[in-house]
Amino acid sequence: MASILLIEDDQRIRQALAKRLAERGHDVESTATAMDGVQRAVSGTVDVVVLDLGLPDVDGADALQMIRAVSEVPVIVATARDDQDEIVRIFDAGADDYVIKPYSTDHLEARIRALMRRAVAVESGSEITIGELAIDPDAHEATLAGSMLDLSAKEFELLAYLAERPGKMIGKRELLAAVWRQPYGGADKTVDVHLSWLRKKLGETAAEPRYIHTKRGVGVKLVDPAS
Repeated sequence: MASILLIEDDQRIRQALAKRLAERGHDVESTATAMDGVQRAVSGTVDVVVLDLGLPDVDGADALQMIRAVSEVPVIVATARDDQDEIVRIFDAGADDYVIKPYSTDHLEARIRALMRRAVAVESGSEITIGELAIDPDAHEATLAGSMLDLSAKEFELLAYLAERPGKMIGKRELLAAVWRQPYGGADKTVDVHLSWLRKKLGETAAEPRYIHTKRGVGVKLVDPAS
């Protein structure tokens, strides 16, 4: 279970979420202000921070930058807006993930579990293995059935981002914000092209996918072909 810090000024949301997460075995502390939240976040005793952007004393994005100045604690940002500019702003400020309000406890907890798995993998230096695909985040290398894949920097980042969230359908806007960190004009095409290149190097096609599966209008996910 995780030690979670909730920074949320809405008392009803804060108390209800803290109660539900605590009932699931998590160690939860909460605060209504950004400055108190920043102090707690950088204390070294928190596994994950859930940060609301609309705080009364300091903008959530500014609070996130304060946290990032001194700590690498994983931060999930809660926002009411899902437009591309907002998502890019969130990731540029240093967020590890985000949830759109209103969100369920199940949704948030799934994001927390994913971040915890990612943090453990990075800390241990272990590879991410999905089927015969192995990804080494530290070495920035990926192999398929033991053979090294010749990937560009963006191809590797895209593959790693998907691999860190196995089986999860991820929208193209999220991929653009997390991997490319900027709002491209004809954005979807950027993702499509890189996915096409990745598929070719993984020995598959869109018509006959193995690892990379897409759903029109929804997103893309990476799966174990044997599952």
